[in-house]
Amino acid sequence: MNTSQATGPALMAAAAAETARVVTGAAETATLDRQTPCPDWDLRTLLNHTILWTSYSAERRAYGQSVAEDLMSKDFTAEPGYAQAYQAQLARAVQAWSDPEAWAGDRSVMGSAMPAADIAAMLIMEMVLHGWDVAKATGQDYHCDGELAQALLNTVQAQGDTFRQYQGFAAVVPVPDDASTFDRALSLSGRDPDWPKIGTVT
Repeated sequence: MNTSQATGPALMAAAAAETARVVTGAAETATLDRQTPCPDWDLRTLLNHTILWTSYSAERRAYGQSVAEDLMSKDFTAEPGYAQAYQAQLARAVQAWSDPEAWAGDRSVMGSAMPAADIAAMLIMEMVLHGWDVAKATGQDYHCDGELAQALLNTVQAQGDTFRQYQGFAAVVPVPDDASTFDRALSLSGRDPDWPKIGTVT
């Protein structure tokens, strides 16, 4: 997926910073029952998923571990200052992946060996895609361009069919031939870069 320990930590830090920014914006301005680009997920569900997998699980994955079971059903958004807590936990995840050892060798994922670098690439993908989801749901911009956008596209291209098989991605959304790298990645992940359509957000 072309995300290596040479460039990966910086890409993860950039993705984390932007996603933390939009989660903070959501906490300050948005009601939690808002619709999101993720079908059947309101903002509360989206935020809880994002917080769990991009910060708590991401840190554990750097050490070859799984997320603690008691966090799987936790409502992080019910706690005062959840956005600040997310920033702190996200920083711990980024710090864990700043160690070159975290990118080396294989890790066990659902009983199968996977290169640690591929796991990190998918975590970056989760940060960006769900960060964009949060931003769109709450009327914010999400910034992803240059090397990060290309890394995202590479990962989505490599993993898209697998994610669709397990209903993690919707069907590809057509985009113009001159679409940006980021919009192409969004479309391949089943997201409409022009979401929301008129009347879809309340």
